[in-house]
Amino acid sequence: MSDLLNKMQWRYACKKMDPSKVVPQDKVDRIVEAARLAPTSSGLQPFEVIVVSNAAVRAQIQPKAYNQAQVTDGSHLLVFAAWDNYTAERINHMFDLTNAERGGTNEGWENYRKMLLANYPSRDAKVNFEHAARQAYIGLGASLIAAAFEEVDATPMEGFEPAAVDEILGLAARGLRSVAIVPLGYRAEGDWLVGLKKVRRPREQFVTEVK
Repeated sequence: MSDLLNKMQWRYACKKMDPSKVVPQDKVDRIVEAARLAPTSSGLQPFEVIVVSNAAVRAQIQPKAYNQAQVTDGSHLLVFAAWDNYTAERINHMFDLTNAERGGTNEGWENYRKMLLANYPSRDAKVNFEHAARQAYIGLGASLIAAAFEEVDATPMEGFEPAAVDEILGLAARGLRSVAIVPLGYRAEGDWLVGLKKVRRPREQFVTEVK
């Protein structure tokens, strides 16, 4: 655990990446796999990760991300895209997948499926999207930690135009909406944040223990 915390101490939201350095594919794969393995409400995994390594596509996205340089200076861009709504088809797919992988089902599990089917699809689509987006952020956090472990710089961003990114990547047709983007790359020497002390509130101001 101390090794992981040391990596977390090492990471920061890199502002200037070295465009000459490419993150190896095996590292990218592990960073994305961390998001896939992240916990989600009811195990529905209501989001997807789009990995954009194509330089031309990242160049299209950059102006829609307020021209933040990391989008093109990094070698990969992760786009976390949440389901636009919960549907019976999506819920059933995940339950059927679980049953197939586990080789069976049980009454309690099927009753839980029925409960979700009776409640989620009938809710307002905005409520469902916001719920799915919160699940995407769990995956985002897992990927940031994995990137730190791999010593890959990863800069989470909400500063972009989701509708424009959705159009560039054709997400609406897939029932997805982008909620966050994360450039992956390696910090450049000229980044003004390199070497600055990480500042966080002290534990006594951050943690409350109820015993």
